[in-house]
Amino acid sequence: MSLQTPPAATAGSDLPAVTEKGSFLGYKMGEDSFVPPSVEEEEEEDGEKEKEKLPPILTASNTAAGGLERGAKSQFSTFSNFISTINQKKEAAGSSSSPTQLVIPNIKNVRDLPPICLDVRQKQRISIDTLPPEPKAPVPPESSLPIRTKTMKDFQEDMEKAKSSGDWKAVHDFYLTTFDSFLELNAAFKKDVSLPFSTIEDSGINAKFVNAVYDALLNTPQDIQKSVLKGIINGLLQEWKGPRTKDDLRAYCILLQNPQFSNTSTYVIYAHLLRQIATLAEADHHFLAHWFKKISQRRFKQLVDRLLQFISLRLFPAKPEEFPPMIKCTWWIPSATKVLALFNAANSLANPAIIPYMDFYNSTLDHIDLMEEYHNWQCYGNSHRFSFCQYPFIISIAAKKVIIQRDSEQQMISMARQSLVDKVSRRQRPDMNMLFLNLKVRRMHLVSDSLDELTRKRADLKKKLKVTFVGEAGLDMGGLTKEWFLLLIRQIFHPDYGMFTYHKDSHCHWFSSYKCDNYSEFRLVGALMGLAVYNSITLDIRFPPCCYKKLLSPPIVPCDQNTPVGISDVSLDDLCHIIPELAHGLSELLSYEDNVEEDFYSTFQVFQEEFGVIKSYNLKPGGDKIPVTAQNRKEYVQLYVDFILNKSIYKQFAAFYYGFHSVCDSYALMLLRPEEVEILVCGSPELDMYALQRNTQYDGYLKTDLTIRYFWEVVLGFPLDLQKKLLHFTTGSDRVPVGGMADLNFKISKSETSTNWLPVAHTCFNQLCLPPYKSKKELKQKLIIGISNAEGFGLE
Repeated sequence: MSLQTPPAATAGSDLPAVTEKGSFLGYKMGEDSFVPPSVEEEEEEDGEKEKEKLPPILTASNTAAGGLERGAKSQFSTFSNFISTINQKKEAAGSSSSPTQLVIPNIKNVRDLPPICLDVRQKQRISIDTLPPEPKAPVPPESSLPIRTKTMKDFQEDMEKAKSSGDWKAVHDFYLTTFDSFLELNAAFKKDVSLPFSTIEDSGINAKFVNAVYDALLNTPQDIQKSVLKGIINGLLQEWKGPRTKDDLRAYCILLQNPQFSNTSTYVIYAHLLRQIATLAEADHHFLAHWFKKISQRRFKQLVDRLLQFISLRLFPAKPEEFPPMIKCTWWIPSATKVLALFNAANSLANPAIIPYMDFYNSTLDHIDLMEEYHNWQCYGNSHRFSFCQYPFIISIAAKKVIIQRDSEQQMISMARQSLVDKVSRRQRPDMNMLFLNLKVRRMHLVSDSLDELTRKRADLKKKLKVTFVGEAGLDMGGLTKEWFLLLIRQIFHPDYGMFTYHKDSHCHWFSSYKCDNYSEFRLVGALMGLAVYNSITLDIRFPPCCYKKLLSPPIVPCDQNTPVGISDVSLDDLCHIIPELAHGLSELLSYEDNVEEDFYSTFQVFQEEFGVIKSYNLKPGGDKIPVTAQNRKEYVQLYVDFILNKSIYKQFAAFYYGFHSVCDSYALMLLRPEEVEILVCGSPELDMYALQRNTQYDGYLKTDLTIRYFWEVVLGFPLDLQKKLLHFTTGSDRVPVGGMADLNFKISKSETSTNWLPVAHTCFNQLCLPPYKSKKELKQKLIIGISNAEGFGLE
């Protein structure tokens, strides 16, 4: 799929003029409906003409461009079964004096997509999660606005009268006048036409009035709705001279909220509106993003969903004849995505976020060739060639996982091929073991053996991992690897080991600030996390959110080894996720109303205990002589938080960072948010055993068999700790992968052994072998014994 960056919108070429016969934008005004344009009537796109590039807002970093060639083309699952059919029942259009919905006869039985962003699998990390510093631009003079005195109350009274009397003239005149031009939109909806409202935080739009007008619009007669669309065309056709004014931006903000754009028959108009917004100057985008964050949550979500649905239906139209050919509107999807990026920026600016970041996911993209998108992004970066990877906030975590897995597989194959070539070139006999990262460890010396093996085989880290426990007969088809990860993590994070401190209040681990001579074990933990992501293993690690933010600072290891790594902007909220008591105390200091200097008697110092000795550190030069006052307490708190989360553990975290990136040095990491890295590493801790029951496969049993019914009655009645033990017993991990329980491919097989035997698990295949126990009591007893003694491997 080749998509172009939308060219700059110009009045003459964007839209055909409204004709006297009422034909506009390729849609002919009729009695009751619009007629879709023919191919010949749709505007021609001149591929050779100069196109204005969009401002570099919210795209992935230019470092992604490097001419890398790893992104091989591969196809995701087909979408033929993905699109569901819904019949849109429409009543015949009534008289022009009665309220009707906008009727478009030619889109009956439209096959629509499932709701966007509601699936459990759907769950941006973009290079910049917020807008860049606001550029200073000259403010063009505002045009004088006509005087309109109608208030929201007047409009609502007119609507009530029209509904009761059937006379819609007053309402029709209002809509006809208001949407006739950008000036009229401002005259109607601006809070005070005499004020410029040129600040970035206040749009000056009477939002309640706008909402009332749009809420009523779809309940008006069809001719009124047509008049609104015709007026929008007039506004979009305006001859633009010079930069846009704030009144123009207000008009765009108002028009974007029009609920008519949820109808596919208006998509051509909607697309041109989106293109004009997408091609605005960067300074204008700043204003719009700040204005968007003031929209109510419900309406904000509606606007996001409308843009997502527009992209989905342009990619996979239920009826292709509804839309112009893709070759003539390659700019539709880039325009919509860039406008969606403004809403994502607004969501990031708001604190707390207006909607969850997962609501920007478009699961439709799971069904396109995302590896081609990834390849294009790697090769062309942020050039004029569009790629969804420039806007990763729209790509679901499930799709990102696939990209990372495919990229990892390609790197594994490349490393294995290179090893094979080296062997042959030295005239040595190839060995299958050379294709893997083979680790041999003793259970009694797990940490030291693992560290030695990973250090010695550093060049093989990107090969497929295989683990052997010395003295055990188990063959690693995946289960031993899971066991190795679990036991190693358990030992390293034990409080007696001293590498990490467990905070009971926040239930998470944090790096010990104790100084030492060798930080190689922190590098080992980072490599473990990297290997887990690389080999699609979920780990039971409880790090706070800021750990993953630091892990992506930066997402690609810098070439200059003197460049600091793992340093991120941290706040009191980040500290609260680790040491809530300390964060609360600092928050109290910020809000203290009496004499800060005398009552707290603090200086710009921090004290820490190290091996029984209290040590002091200055937060700034001469900090021990600088008192904390009401004037400098904000600086003190920020320096304190930065010291705890960045400076005091810099060497520990830097080793951890380099360990992780020694395995995961893929550009795909630039697609991830910190929260998404956490999900890839740890999976989800929330178990849905009913979902596991629905997705379980059976071999030798039927789901209606008595033993299976006993099994699920017992498991669903287990407390959470036993359910986690069962999951660990059968899969090697008690965490749920990104795709949910369905991705476990859990299977229960019938064991023909005696019912005196305990259940057996094949963790390599997520398989439970269950003897046909005769009673529920016996099954429960044997199952609890089995899952509670689940260490070690053997061969049957």
